[in-house]
Amino acid sequence: MLIVGVESTAHTIGIGIVEDGEVLANVNDTYVPPAGSGIHPREAAEHHAKVAVALLKRALERSRKKLDEIDAIAYSAGPGLGPALRIGAVLARALSVRLGKPLVPVHHGVAHVEIARALTGSCDPLVLLISGGHTMIVGFADGKYRVFGETLDLAIGNAIDKFARDVGLGYPGVPAVEKCAERAESVLPLPMNIIGQDLAFSGLVTRAVDLYRRGKAELPTLCKSLVETAYYMLAEVLERALAYTGKRELVVAGGVARSARLRQILEAIAADRGLSLKIVPPEYAGDNGAMIALTGYYAFRRGIKVSVEESFVKQRWRLDQVDVPWFYDICPSTSSGRTPS
Repeated sequence: MLIVGVESTAHTIGIGIVEDGEVLANVNDTYVPPAGSGIHPREAAEHHAKVAVALLKRALERSRKKLDEIDAIAYSAGPGLGPALRIGAVLARALSVRLGKPLVPVHHGVAHVEIARALTGSCDPLVLLISGGHTMIVGFADGKYRVFGETLDLAIGNAIDKFARDVGLGYPGVPAVEKCAERAESVLPLPMNIIGQDLAFSGLVTRAVDLYRRGKAELPTLCKSLVETAYYMLAEVLERALAYTGKRELVVAGGVARSARLRQILEAIAADRGLSLKIVPPEYAGDNGAMIALTGYYAFRRGIKVSVEESFVKQRWRLDQVDVPWFYDICPSTSSGRTPS
């Protein structure tokens, strides 16, 4: 079974091709906003429209497949930026009409989880999903991924990117801020806003930027203070979620999974608790077409598809609203005879 996946939720447009669960191609192109500004939805969409067809051709060449061999087209239906989502959906619909093949709508966050779970060989993990648009701790129960903690305002990647823009470190912010932090010799106390199992990062960023603008601390010190505070906020709610769920595997998915400093903190948690820590490979950590194609493959095998007329995009779409009937297909030995609802 051959599935093409189209990702276009935010700054990246990607095309992935998966055959029977194996990634054959994963090509992506990222819109980079002007210095000092964030992603403008319309400009991102214009970028995606310009490069989409060329990306599809590259993906087909890399996979050594032809369009008429495709069985279905998966696309990122949300959540995300409306104009960017619509570009990917238009490409997917055009392919569906031309080829007479069904569409498979895919939730972007679920796709991050599924490609991390598949490529790390994980079965029933607790997942830390951290990216520019997501900060969630999730685990599977009763047919869906359930949330055991999440951000109430900014996602952690967005928060660090915002700080980086405001202090002139550019984009992408997470590697730039972590690199700057290596020069620091101390840390400052910054607000840790943890509400039950949930997090809020905006106050942390506001305080750090304010200290920088008033010249109250050196930039490396602020960078180190910001990332240490943010990552230990994650660690605190993650440890409680692990204790509550009793999961023995911890999977890290999303673009911020590339963070070397966060890996150190998570390795310490895993060692202390005797857990298996698995981190998505860097190539598949950020937004990418392969994760949409792979999740589309799982969904299509379970009969999930829509016609062009039924196809949709949702700018706001919670991960825990999505049925995941294929969960035990990856590691059936974990199901103990249960069937997801």
